[in-house]
Amino acid sequence: MGKRDELIAKYADDLKNKCGMEPDMDLLTKVTIGCGPAIYDADASTVAATQEGELETVKENFLIKKLGLSDGPELMEAINKVIDTYGQSERNKYRAVVYYMLTKHFGKESVYG
Repeated sequence: MGKRDELIAKYADDLKNKCGMEPDMDLLTKVTIGCGPAIYDADASTVAATQEGELETVKENFLIKKLGLSDGPELMEAINKVIDTYGQSERNKYRAVVYYMLTKHFGKESVYG
């Protein structure tokens, strides 16, 4: 099992045990691959949910640029909902897991088709 496969298994575990959802492994794999080399970097692989600038980056670079959504208050509401689902107290919120949940929230699985 390669490093990426180990990370995908860890992300799937987080989705099941911390977020209470059964992951679509095919989509999770595609979202993880879409994150690129960031998944291997300790800092870049997680989302700093308490930093406003970090959440803006998720909104701009992922929701607007990657998923093609239009800017509006519902984007930040969705990010906050995902963070709440993951658990505010959860220290490591993996970027791939957050992106996966946002993709599902907006029904944008086709972006990874």
